[in-house]
Amino acid sequence: MPLLVVVLLTKFEGKEFVGLAVFLLAALTDFLDGYIARRRQLVTRLGKLLDPAADKILTSAAFISLVEMNPEVTPAWMVVVIIAREFAVSSLRGFAASEDLVLAASVSAKLKTTLQIIAISLLIFYNQLDQFERLAPICLWLAMLVSVYSGAEYFVRHGPVLLRRGSKSAG
Repeated sequence: MPLLVVVLLTKFEGKEFVGLAVFLLAALTDFLDGYIARRRQLVTRLGKLLDPAADKILTSAAFISLVEMNPEVTPAWMVVVIIAREFAVSSLRGFAASEDLVLAASVSAKLKTTLQIIAISLLIFYNQLDQFERLAPICLWLAMLVSVYSGAEYFVRHGPVLLRRGSKSAG
């Protein structure tokens, strides 16, 4: 992740190619780590908590860097909405963990991550190909909307259960 930020925010010829390669390599290794853990039945509670954190750190760093690179294409307010969702869901996951529950990623959360990876990739490459001029902002909007939806879904689905459990623990 630090390498990605340095590459994206340093001016040099071909930084988009290097930045895209670094970002996709990080996303791929994250995916493979989870895939291998599930396939070999090496899934742990700690892994279930840390894997989403790694996703959030990578995408947040990329989005923040993209605001600096192309503020007219990657508006800060959209990035704030996306990152706020990540903090909110992380807080919910932390509370669930304190109640000895692990919240598995929902289908909408997996779609959110996929759309974010696509949007970030297109935004990194935005200035390189004219075809991405319209596609990148559309993907960013989709990523933001699905992020909000999946965040709301977590709170609607798990919030009431966690509040009941939390109030029983406190009493």
